[in-house]
Amino acid sequence: MEVSTVKSLFTSKDGKTSIRVLSWEPKGEVRAILQISHGMIEHIERFDRFAAAMAEQGILTAGNDHLGHGWSVTDPEHRGYFGEPDGNLNLLSDMRTLQKQLQEEHPGVPYFIMGHSMGSFLVRQYMAIYGNGISGAIIMGTGYTDSAKLLFGQAACTAASLLHGEMYRSETINNMAVGSYERPDDPDYPPGAWLTRDREVVKQFHEDKLCQFIFTVNGYKNMLRGIQKAQSSSLMKQIPKDLPVLIVSGAEDPVGDFGKGPKKLEEVYKSLGMTDVTCKLYPEDRHEILNEPDKETVDSDILEWMNARMQKK
Repeated sequence: MEVSTVKSLFTSKDGKTSIRVLSWEPKGEVRAILQISHGMIEHIERFDRFAAAMAEQGILTAGNDHLGHGWSVTDPEHRGYFGEPDGNLNLLSDMRTLQKQLQEEHPGVPYFIMGHSMGSFLVRQYMAIYGNGISGAIIMGTGYTDSAKLLFGQAACTAASLLHGEMYRSETINNMAVGSYERPDDPDYPPGAWLTRDREVVKQFHEDKLCQFIFTVNGYKNMLRGIQKAQSSSLMKQIPKDLPVLIVSGAEDPVGDFGKGPKKLEEVYKSLGMTDVTCKLYPEDRHEILNEPDKETVDSDILEWMNARMQKK
C-alpha cells in the first residue's frame, strides 16, 4: 500500500508555540489510527521507518514534536523547555489536541496511542485521563523509578531553577539522569550504545542536531513530575479496567532496570484489576527496540496486538 507523509501545525497549550505534526497516511482504507508520543531529546521523524511500516498495513500513524523538541522549537534556547506553570500538562494537552484532530478527520476508527521512553510516562498519565476514548495503549521503553529518587530529582531541579532560572541547563542533573546509562570504562560500549546495538543508528543520533542538547531544569522538573504522577496509585486507579495495554521493552534496557520496571508495571496494573495487560521483553535489545536488529519482529508483534483489539471493537 502506498504511504504519504503529511506535515501540519497546531498551537500548543502554552498559547504561543506552533507544534509540528507528522502523519504517515495510507492511500487506501484507514483501518486504525496510531498516535506516537516520542521520547526525550529526540523528535517524531525518528519513527519514520516504523510509522511507514504501520501505514502500509492501513494504520494511519501520526505524532507531534513535543514542546522543547524537534521542529516545534524555533529558538534553540527553548530546547528541552516545557513551559510554566505546568509543563507536564502542556505536553498532555498537546497530545489530546492531536487526538481530537485525527478523530474528527476519521470518526469511528479504532484509536491506539503509543509512548516511548519519556513518551511512555506521558501515555501512562494519558490512559488515566483520556483512556475511555482510546482502543488501546502501547507502553514502550518505560521504567518504574523509586519515589525517593523522583522527589530528590525534583528538589534538585527546583533549587537550580531558583538559583539560575528555569532555562538553566545543569550538567550535574543531566549526568544523574541520562549519564548513568553510559559505560565510560567499557571500550565495547561507546557513548549512546545504551540506545541500541545498531552502531549506525547511534551514529545518526549523534549527528542529528535536533538530538544534541541538554534538558533545561524546567524540562527535567516537569518530566520527573510526570513520572511521579504516572506511578501514583490514585492516578493509576482511574485507568479504565478494560483498556488493553501492551508493555514492550528491551531486556537490556537500563531505563527499565533491565526488564524489572516493565514487569513491575504489568504486576501493578493487573493488581488494580486491569483485564488486558501484556508485557513482552526482547532478549538482548536495549532502549530503542524499534531500532534493534529484530525490529521487524517488534513491528509484527505490535501489529498483531492491534489487529486483535480492532476485532474486539
